[in-house]
Amino acid sequence: MSCPICGEATEKEYRPFCSKRCADVDLGRWMLGKYAIPAEAIEEDDRAPVRGDEGDERLH
Repeated sequence: MSCPICGEATEKEYRPFCSKRCADVDLGRWMLGKYAIPAEAIEEDDRAPVRGDEGDERLH
């Protein structure tokens, strides 16, 4: 198995990465939004009704 960041052999302690550095690089990419899961956009009419929307006359 090779590290997805640098391609080096992985270390058991940091698997699937080779080092703490590569694990931190990956975490930073997630935090900056560089990774995304593709999805279809949801149109406003298709969303589930949310409590408090216009026309919702239910009491708390």
